[in-house]
Amino acid sequence: MLPTDVPLSHLSTSLLLLLLLLQLLHPASSFFPNVWSLLAAPGSVTHQDLTEEAALNVTLQLFLEQPPPVRPPLHLEDFLGRTLLADDLFAAYFGPGFPSRRFRAALGEVSRANAAQDFLPTSKNDPDLHFDAERLGQGRTRLAGALQEALVAARALDHTLARRRLGAALHALQDFYSHSNWVELGRQEPHPHLLWPRQELQSLAQVGDPTCSDCEELSCPGNLLDLTLLTSGYFGSHPSKPPGKCSHGGRFDRSSSQPPRGGINKDSTSPGFSPHHMLHLQAAKLALLASIQAFSLLRSRLGDRGFSRLLDISPASSLSFVLDTTGSMGEEISAAKIQARHIVEQRRGSPMEPAHYILVPFHDPGFGPVFTTSDPDSFWQQLNELHALGGGDEPEMCLSALELALLHTPPLSDIFVFTDASPKDAVLTNRVESLTQERRCRVTFFVTEDPLRVQGRARREVLSPLRFEPYEAVALASGGEVIFTKDQHIQDVAAIVGDSMADLVTLPLEPPVVVSGRPFGFSVDALLQRVTVRIHGEVSSFWIRSPAGVSQGQEEGEGPLGHTRRFGQFWIVTMNDPPQPGTWEIQVIAEGMPRVRVQAQTALDFLFYFGIPMDEGPHPGLYPLAQPVAGLQTQLLVEVTGLGFRGDPRDLRSHFSHVVLRGIPEGAERGRVPLEPMGPRERGLLAASLPPALLSTTGPFSLELIGQDGEGHGLHRVARQPCTVVPVLLELSSSPGSLAPGSKAPLSLHIASFSGPQDLDLRTSVNPRFPLTFNLSRVRLEPNESVWGHLWLEVPDSAAPDSVVMVTVTATGREGSLVPPTHAFLWLLVLAPAPQDPLAATAHSSGPILHSTSSVSTLVTRGRAAGGRIGNCWWGTVGGVLLLLGLASW
Repeated sequence: MLPTDVPLSHLSTSLLLLLLLLQLLHPASSFFPNVWSLLAAPGSVTHQDLTEEAALNVTLQLFLEQPPPVRPPLHLEDFLGRTLLADDLFAAYFGPGFPSRRFRAALGEVSRANAAQDFLPTSKNDPDLHFDAERLGQGRTRLAGALQEALVAARALDHTLARRRLGAALHALQDFYSHSNWVELGRQEPHPHLLWPRQELQSLAQVGDPTCSDCEELSCPGNLLDLTLLTSGYFGSHPSKPPGKCSHGGRFDRSSSQPPRGGINKDSTSPGFSPHHMLHLQAAKLALLASIQAFSLLRSRLGDRGFSRLLDISPASSLSFVLDTTGSMGEEISAAKIQARHIVEQRRGSPMEPAHYILVPFHDPGFGPVFTTSDPDSFWQQLNELHALGGGDEPEMCLSALELALLHTPPLSDIFVFTDASPKDAVLTNRVESLTQERRCRVTFFVTEDPLRVQGRARREVLSPLRFEPYEAVALASGGEVIFTKDQHIQDVAAIVGDSMADLVTLPLEPPVVVSGRPFGFSVDALLQRVTVRIHGEVSSFWIRSPAGVSQGQEEGEGPLGHTRRFGQFWIVTMNDPPQPGTWEIQVIAEGMPRVRVQAQTALDFLFYFGIPMDEGPHPGLYPLAQPVAGLQTQLLVEVTGLGFRGDPRDLRSHFSHVVLRGIPEGAERGRVPLEPMGPRERGLLAASLPPALLSTTGPFSLELIGQDGEGHGLHRVARQPCTVVPVLLELSSSPGSLAPGSKAPLSLHIASFSGPQDLDLRTSVNPRFPLTFNLSRVRLEPNESVWGHLWLEVPDSAAPDSVVMVTVTATGREGSLVPPTHAFLWLLVLAPAPQDPLAATAHSSGPILHSTSSVSTLVTRGRAAGGRIGNCWWGTVGGVLLLLGLASW
């Protein structure tokens, strides 16, 4: 349980002042889950609204209390009467042009974890997680537990898991004000004992106390019988509603048709969903205040630096190195040290100083351990102790080390791998590819060996000239690249580490596949600066031409368009600022296929995720998917960052109109779909409907947004990394909560196919290597068929407390099948057993605790998947892996 030594008044006074002065709530929708819910109940306030508004308020308070070191302090009056926007806050605090992308992505993780509580089979029907069925004491205990797990995960530097547990806690907290009668009791402040549970909840309605009168209308004002006792509504049939008790209410609540009819929920402004709809905004205001208190409580426990890391309140990326330490790697290790030292010294004390440093060494047969820190001096000391010793033969355990780095590197980071050897553990290629997309990390390999070279380090066996293909596959899947160079050039080539960490966008090429001798182009808009062209390969010549017809060749030094540097077969051309808007052309003459990448600095970028509209049920909204599934109607939601709503007027007029799906690596356009705005323009939310025919081909594809900038020039952005259409929906879930040493945890696996028959083999792995048993190893699925399986994870007594466990399930086609593998990842937290809390024991002592039974059985079950039609009962089984896969490719 969280410590209780921080009084409510200490955390809430200045925040209450902010809320009184700022525009608190905007008609936007337990409250319903997310922005998609507004289609069912316009004018409502969602869980997503409450979560993001609370986080922005606390971030503003942090900025007001901690002035920026090199800029003027912020003033509250500058934000009065304005909608709080992340881009505005970052521009005011860090300066114009500093991206809020990571912060908005972190908020998205919390918001989607919050919304998922209404959809996950392990949480959606549990009254303890929604303060339903008068289980108020039990709900408070679960709320405190989720906050404690968020705190422990944040201190363990697993901020993704911390955000998910925080989202679950905020959902329950917000539901209290919508599902109970706290508002009807006339309360004007949040409940004083939900977050600080020093005392038992008082004045609770008991089992025999009637609480509601009968109401046969949709709107039910005045149906509460006692205005002194605290109660909440019953929902559905589990647990059943006792005589005289209130229902949750709404047209999807079966208990509301049993006397007393009606209900008391304030989830929305619609009487069809919420009998107490007239009190929706009052409930939302209290839920917002309570959410701000929860964020502030975590800030007080973690400190400002830890809280900033939790929500990525920084424009800076992390610095993550994976280093081959065998005997031939002296030059490469020196290059990594030089670049790390340069980054640390250049960015120390600035907004772009990395918040995390990660280092993983490898050789053969070992790899690791992983070293993580937020102290640049500790990182430099650890890196400086690495030397090229022993080994010297090929291949090495590179992908194992990279997987370890991915598990400890924050999302939206770049990982840099230095090696001169091919991977010994190429069997991990597909899993690492999937993990890069789940973690949204981009991987760049610096390989100081030509793939066709046969001399150099010793080899135990004859190696294929294609032995570096696993690196190519991982780089492609992650949006990174493989750069082949030589020892004498590695220090110069490695300088792109600093450039990559500047949060540059990659500009799409037209056509996307570079062919020697064939011109290709890229679009420059008025919002780009610091355009850089990188070319490497067996290049004999190249030229670059501006929209005005000015050309520059491969000669080193200053030219009419910019400055050219060459390091062996690697060229970097830095274009003069400001670059001319329009279409630029490049032509490269080379032996083989040259590699070209064009990058630029801009605040205008985008985040995205996929989802399934849940149009029926008590909580309509968009259920997030990690990746689209073949044959399944899917929605794409885009969040444009850096619109500059209060900055450059050119930014204000910029807009995206279409999204293009392009196959990878062939570059063929799969389809083009219009983007529709959702909500106020300043939020930058766009949506596109992706029909099943567009997602019929499995495999990777890129997302490109096209539109116009404020001056009428073409606007073109591409996602940082590709997406993948997976052949089956693979869900891995567990009951809410944490693990304890010496325990055995049941997990559930759900597989569904929508596109055709599937013959699949299933494999599992656990990191660290805890025992895991599984009752399913092979399955055949017909179209629109699903299968349930079950796993049992044994947590040994020796398991480290406050540590994270990752469980992976992989579904692959049978031997000879062309079906690509699908992976499901589940992160679980191991907590040390807490001392017995008498308050918690009291809370659990009354009434049965309901657990979801939708995924509990001892046998594999089969059933039709309803063809993927939204609203059918099958969608009630969509489970935790969609959340735990990352929920989104943001």
